Amino acid sequence: MKKIAVVLGLVVAAVATVAVLQPGGAEAVDPPPSTDTVTVNGEGVVLAVPDRAEISAGVETRAPTARAALQANASAMADVLAALRSAGGTDVTTQSVSLSTSFDDKGSPNGFVASNIASATVAFAKAGALIDAAVAAGANTVYGPSPSRSDADALYREALAKAVADAGGRAAVLAKAAGRELGRVTAISESGAAPVPVFAKAAADASTPVESGPQETTASVSVTYELR
Repeated sequence: MKKIAVVLGLVVAAVATVAVLQPGGAEAVDPPPSTDTVTVNGEGVVLAVPDRAEISAGVETRAPTARAALQANASAMADVLAALRSAGGTDVTTQSVSLSTSFDDKGSPNGFVASNIASATVAFAKAGALIDAAVAAGANTVYGPSPSRSDADALYREALAKAVADAGGRAAVLAKAAGRELGRVTAISESGAAPVPVFAKAAADASTPVESGPQETTASVSVTYELR
């Protein structure tokens, strides 16, 4: 009987302790209310006409031996590189050099073909003249122009700011439709960006005219807002 009395006494003491530690007796404390959020995507676009272009120009030569093909190519390519610089090209850089066996129509080896391609950057308005200069110097391979902007980073940041503003506008519409108000931003991330190629064309004419339209710089973000 004494052991049973001791156990009952401990149980009563434990219940009393819980009642003291928890205000209102054994009443549970309500958990904090959950925060509602809304996540939206925003996009920003900035238009700007390209102010520079990259041109790739090279020489392909054929000869009975590998040595002869490379030697002929080196001589011709030296003239092309000089022409690119003389016509105002900057950042003149070799893109590729290759040497391979050439074959006739029946698939039999008939010599070697060497190729050397270099790129140069120039003001977009002078892209046609740069192509003409390279071809006049002996280039028989030409690619481009690849248009770009010298202030590409600044344009992207402008597009990024527009994307954030666009996300805020979309979120505000959703919040109003739900009878709520926007709170603080709880998360924001850059979803991705991709420059949209400009429409450009080059014609095989005496002056090789090159035309371009506005180039799009785009940015995308994902933003999460609290709802009040």
